[in-house]
Amino acid sequence: MTTQPDPSITYERLVDDLSYTYDGVFSRETVAEVVHEARTTLEATAKLTRYLPVFVAKQSREQLMAIAQSEGRIAKQVPEILFVCVHNAGRSQMAAALTEHLSARRVHVRSAGSEPTGEVNPIVIEALNERGIDLTTPYPKPLTHRVLQAADVIVTMGCGDACPIFPGKRYEDWDVADPQGQPIDTVRDIRDDIQARVTQLLREVLS
Repeated sequence: MTTQPDPSITYERLVDDLSYTYDGVFSRETVAEVVHEARTTLEATAKLTRYLPVFVAKQSREQLMAIAQSEGRIAKQVPEILFVCVHNAGRSQMAAALTEHLSARRVHVRSAGSEPTGEVNPIVIEALNERGIDLTTPYPKPLTHRVLQAADVIVTMGCGDACPIFPGKRYEDWDVADPQGQPIDTVRDIRDDIQARVTQLLREVLS
């Protein structure tokens, strides 16, 4: 019988690792607070509990980097693009994956949901796989003020007024169909629509 690791030890080690990574940028107390917040948020929605420590680690790193960038503690090397939809299970995941795939790392990409669900739509993963894009252990992420403040470009898709307005940022609202409950042929059309929009956005952002 395989013994499962003690979650408290797993997260304590994560705090140790991130405290080392951000030594001189954040205190250990701040790192521990961010890890606790990520764990609490994701435990409430995650369906794939097997990967929860991985998701918490990713979310904690994203949040710490967003704080550091928004507060000027770490300089941005490339423009930051944030894609937001309601559940972060379809449109925003596709947009972020396609942007990362097409940009050759000339931008940094994040995605989030105003009401994130437990898992990414498997049809979306299939449609992206057809383009050679692998969403490795994807998970819906909550929309926070930290990632909003860190972004230079914020693209919303169907999340209404859930996204607050911050001065000095570029906002776009894309009228893109929701892939939830749609057959693969329809999701392919949605994927291609998003790719065309992403291509145009990258031309403008990187010009």
